[in-house]
Amino acid sequence: MNVATTLRALANERRLQILDWLRDPRAHFPPQVDGDLVEDGVCGALIADKLGVSAPTLSEHMRVLAAAGLVRAKRVKGWTMYRRDEERIAAAKRAIQERV
Repeated sequence: MNVATTLRALANERRLQILDWLRDPRAHFPPQVDGDLVEDGVCGALIADKLGVSAPTLSEHMRVLAAAGLVRAKRVKGWTMYRRDEERIAAAKRAIQERV
């Protein structure tokens, strides 16, 4: 676990907002045609729309979150779905607490 990479990923309000929405996806996103919001994750197009950003901008945010191990990406048909990686988030919290 690279604490610096995790902290850089968390140092952006939009990425924090995405993580918050993904904590309870059914409360924040409409049902999807392909894939379950909880089991498969939320379609990147839905996240981009809700965040009010373009697909490439969202892709960069999700790349940073995935590189830090905070989210996982899964392909369902032609879509990329994202969900939180709760185990890695818990490990990141522990690693940050150990350093502070």
